[in-house]
Amino acid sequence: MRFTAGLPGVIVIEGHVQGLANTRALGKAGIPVIVVSEHNCLARYSKYCKKFFKCPGYLSSEFIDFLINLAVSEGIQGWVLLPSNDHAVFNISGNIEKLKGHFKIISPEPQILESVYNKESLIKICQSIDIPVPLSWFPEEPEEMNISEFEFPLLIKGKNGLTFYKSFGKKAFLIESLDNIVKVVETIKAGTAFSNVYFQNLLPVEKNKPVSFTAFSIKGEIKSYWMGVKVREHPLQFGTATYSRAVNNQELIPLAEKLVRELSFTGVCEIEFLLDSRDNKYKLIEVNARTWLWVDMAIKSGINYPLMVYNYLNNIAMEYPKPNNEGLEWIHYLTDIPFSLAGIAKGHYSFSEIIKSYLRLPKPAVFDSSDILPSFAEIALLPFLILKR
Repeated sequence: MRFTAGLPGVIVIEGHVQGLANTRALGKAGIPVIVVSEHNCLARYSKYCKKFFKCPGYLSSEFIDFLINLAVSEGIQGWVLLPSNDHAVFNISGNIEKLKGHFKIISPEPQILESVYNKESLIKICQSIDIPVPLSWFPEEPEEMNISEFEFPLLIKGKNGLTFYKSFGKKAFLIESLDNIVKVVETIKAGTAFSNVYFQNLLPVEKNKPVSFTAFSIKGEIKSYWMGVKVREHPLQFGTATYSRAVNNQELIPLAEKLVRELSFTGVCEIEFLLDSRDNKYKLIEVNARTWLWVDMAIKSGINYPLMVYNYLNNIAMEYPKPNNEGLEWIHYLTDIPFSLAGIAKGHYSFSEIIKSYLRLPKPAVFDSSDILPSFAEIALLPFLILKR
């Protein structure tokens, strides 16, 4: 069945937890949704998903051709593309000219995306507009490393996090002291060009947790924002949230405003900050040019980012709300339970702390009493999700 002319819909690209949240938010607003994903996914089982299509790899040229062919075969020219995956964002951005005759697109243009995802560019932009960042070094060759300048512990990260993760299966290498830096550098050189990485001082974590400032912006002007903190994550450092809490940290607003304005950013972004207890300054860690895993928390706090994207691209006027529900908590049980047990075993958490957090009845990432099938699908897909990870 082809879609007939009428209310334009949205193609949600990548249907894991955040894709499911986006699908539900749009579906509940009466907007038709098609889900596209490389693999079987949770969002396809939502009652708000009108159709599901398995697609080629998000980074491939075949993926772009697939989207164009889908527009023609399904009669969905003019629908919105809403990617929930960095690879898809990157590929769509690089093919905007090819795609914009078929779809409405929120993904940033290539020059803006390069400023966001190239960490050297992003750090230098932040330094130019007085946004604090951790101490960072960018030697092009091992011989250019000035070890006497390094402040340990160090992280070795990819200037482009997407390709770095693909090469090494992790976001960063941790260097505790001078003793193991040579060994790690040799590992890096075996997997990528040395010029593709940089060195960064690891901020003291202690009890501090990364705070995500998220926003919907139009040409650098923030229209609506929401903030949350990763209470628990996996892996235990540099990880993805398994348990998070809504916050409202006014100190981050001017920092985010400066960066979004400098980038002239349009769309949804997540800007991650961490407090450096040594100088009591929040420092920028990274930026994601898309919705993030726990976007459902923002939606439940009244900040419906998928709907904002849809309305903006379809020239539908709307009021941009301020966040509420500070203290609202969110949990992805499937990941939080095993990683909390691992954290208890390693002394990162206490058993009572975990139990108390569960007794507060946080909002579940997947379960929705009005749309229950994705919860059963997640259990059935568990072996596949474990193998994929």
